[in-house]
Amino acid sequence: MIIRKTAAELEKMRRSGLLVWQILQKLGEMAREGVTTLDLEVAADQMIRDAGAVPAFKGYFVPAAGEAYKFVLCTSVNEEIVHGMPSAKRVLKKGDIVSIDTGVLLDGYYGDSALTVGIGEVSEEARRLMRVTQESLELGLEQARAGNRLFDICGAVERHVTSNGFSVVREYVGHGIGTKLHEEPQVPNYVDRKNENPRLKEGMVLAIEPMVNAGKPDSRVLKDKWTAVTRDGSYSAHFEHCVAVTSNGPWVLTRP
Repeated sequence: MIIRKTAAELEKMRRSGLLVWQILQKLGEMAREGVTTLDLEVAADQMIRDAGAVPAFKGYFVPAAGEAYKFVLCTSVNEEIVHGMPSAKRVLKKGDIVSIDTGVLLDGYYGDSALTVGIGEVSEEARRLMRVTQESLELGLEQARAGNRLFDICGAVERHVTSNGFSVVREYVGHGIGTKLHEEPQVPNYVDRKNENPRLKEGMVLAIEPMVNAGKPDSRVLKDKWTAVTRDGSYSAHFEHCVAVTSNGPWVLTRP
């Protein structure tokens, strides 16, 4: 069941969304050569606590992993697609790209967002990968309009990615969001004819999150049971925003 939010609920989601945006902006500035992904984790944890919020990811149980996640961030470097775990051993170096994904629970409602940043001077392909991934997100957000269908979002993302020679990860998808971190519907980054294609209505809130590989779309999960990586070792980028469907068009809740 897709849960539509009232205007008052959207305002609460806006507050949680802006908190996530503020955290990610600071982490993006922190992500420099010599910094560890655990350094980012510690800073994010403190910012969430200082805001009186609860981390959305820490303690989240995933059956496939058989355990709850232990961190407030997912920090995925280079060929890591999603769910990379912060570590004091993972030192960022020039040429890396790192996806930083986090969420919060504030006043009963969730916010969830992600960005990918380059460390120092990165390759032209890595820059293009990040740019195309971010552009595909913007095109998907633009389709979050009452009267459109879910596949309008999915298709917009997929067409832009594939037309630029990159590939969309299929195992991991976006989602509805509200009083739960993951609500209906699932939001693939490609048109999945086996998936439902609901009409978009006012009050729906979707977390749209393209995960794009420079090489082939195939992925695998490491022995840690969490970190998803590209099978061919190519770089992967990830951007995410939460967007509300309103009478005035798409309202991106996770940025000013």
